[in-house]
Amino acid sequence: MTLSLLAHLKLYLIALVVFFAVDLIWLGVVAKPFYDRHLGHLLRPSVYWPAAIAFYAFFLLGLLVFVIAPSVAGGSVLRGALLGVFFGFITYQTYELTNWALIKDWPAIVVWVDIAWGMALSGIVATATTWIGRAIAARGWL
Repeated sequence: MTLSLLAHLKLYLIALVVFFAVDLIWLGVVAKPFYDRHLGHLLRPSVYWPAAIAFYAFFLLGLLVFVIAPSVAGGSVLRGALLGVFFGFITYQTYELTNWALIKDWPAIVVWVDIAWGMALSGIVATATTWIGRAIAARGWL
């Protein structure tokens, strides 16, 4: 199946909702004490939203183009899940290993926790969005 531009937009919006819900729970509640403990000296008092929004926009675009749309169009939910985990690994390890290589005293524990989180987050978003996308496509709503 070939997906239209409108279908891509719908999938992007679905992924955006899932991503924000999951990531904000992680960053705002679950992992906040962890990041405060290990990176507190580097953290801003409040989020710099232009950078955060740019990250979300581009990260989700990559997840959509390389994982979600192909999995909805001709793959499966399992394909979406596995490629989502792999995409999360590639993207988050790029960031974390670069920080570890260049930033003095970058904590090793943050490297491994963030890579694992990136894999989990991307896998969850890709799985949920692929599942929803395939379900609504089967009903002709995509």
